[in-house]
Parts: sequence; C-alpha cells; structure tokens
Amino acid sequence: MAIDIGQINLAQIKRSDHLPTRIAAQFAAEINEGRLSPGDKLPTEHVLAKTIGVSRSVIREAIAQLRNEGLVETRQGVGAFVSERPARLIRIKEGDLFDPQSFRALFQLRVPLEIEAAGLAAVHHTAADLARIDEALAHMTGPEKWSHQSIDADLAFHRAVADATHNEYFSMFVGFIAERISLAIDAARSRAVLEEIVEVTIAEHVRLRDAIAGRNPAEAREAMRLHMHGAASRIQLSLEQF
Repeated sequence: MAIDIGQINLAQIKRSDHLPTRIAAQFAAEINEGRLSPGDKLPTEHVLAKTIGVSRSVIREAIAQLRNEGLVETRQGVGAFVSERPARLIRIKEGDLFDPQSFRALFQLRVPLEIEAAGLAAVHHTAADLARIDEALAHMTGPEKWSHQSIDADLAFHRAVADATHNEYFSMFVGFIAERISLAIDAARSRAVLEEIVEVTIAEHVRLRDAIAGRNPAEAREAMRLHMHGAASRIQLSLEQF
C-alpha cells in the first residue's frame, strides 16, 4: 500500500547538522510504533524532498540508513517499502553519539569490521563492485571534494567496499555504523585545515582502492587500518591498537 504523505508526522523534523539521521529516526519511529505497516510504500524521493524542504541526496541518505537497519527495502525502479519483517535489534539513538565514551566504543567497533571488509573485498569483488568504488572515489576527488557532498561520497565508498565482500552482514553492519560516524567526518572537516584533511583522506582512499583492485587482501587490510586510525586521529580520538 502506498503511504499518503499526510500520514507521516514530519513536523518533528528540524533543520540540523545531520538531517538524514533525523529524517531516518522519524520514519523509524513511525514503523516501530506501527503507524507504518510492513509492505507500505514510502513516498518518492521527490515528494519527500519537496515536503520536508531538503535535497533528494538527503532523502537518499536517510533511506539508506533505514535500509541498513533493516526497516525498509528498496526495489530498483519501484521505490522503498517497509520491510515485511522489520529488524529492530540494532538501534543507536542520535544523542548517544554525543557521549564521548559511546562514540569511541562505536568507532572502535568499526575498525575491525572495516579492516576485514577491505580484505574480503579484495578477494571477492566483481567488476561491477569496483565500478561502484571508483564512482564514489571520483566524487570524492572531483569538484565536490570541497563541499559536504564529499561526505556522502565517502560513505558511498565505504558502503561499496562492504558490498564487495558479498557478505550481507558486512553491508548491514558497516553501513549502519558508517552512517552514524559521518557526524564525526563533519566535525573533522570543521576543525582542520580543509585542504590538508581532504588531500590526506583522498590519498588513503586511493591506496585502499588500488589494493582492492589488485586483489591484494593483505595490502587492502593494511590500507584500511591506516585509514581508520588516521580518521580517528583527525577527530582527536585515541583508539587501542594491538
């Protein structure tokens, strides 16, 4: 059943530094509280963007968060639907990320997942997977690299690497955590000299991409390890290393 936009309480969505998270949280509440039912079709990106007053890229990121949480599924060329069996096991409240210990714990969890994903992607990726990685990297290195659009491209890069493992659980968990860590990417850009942080980040992603393309799992894992700890240091986050 298609959802009437009037059914959804969008008034609670306020403008903030990370609108996709707020939009996803509102839809998650509608689903978890039973106001949206399994099989319901969400309004189109165009309708949602116009109604809320945001860009379609913001809506796409919000839908991606819901998909990573198992709350919606997307069908190519058709749209997004509430999952028949919504997953409610993974839920991190936005406010938790402002607690330093909670944020550090989440980032610490991300590190081994991303490293292992990089190694598996080097072994299992297809030509289509590499094309998606390259597309995200092109956006990161193009004119958008000085804008907030590069953050979307950064997230797309990590999702593409996770998808290239061909293990749906890596796609689910890496995607879920990376979406929330995006708040930290924003923070890093605001605190650092933009030219320096952008170029360093791009270089780390290029090294990782080349290792995956070369089907070198050891190098891919090392490239991801260096990137993860580099990203942590750029937001003044100290992680345990062994």
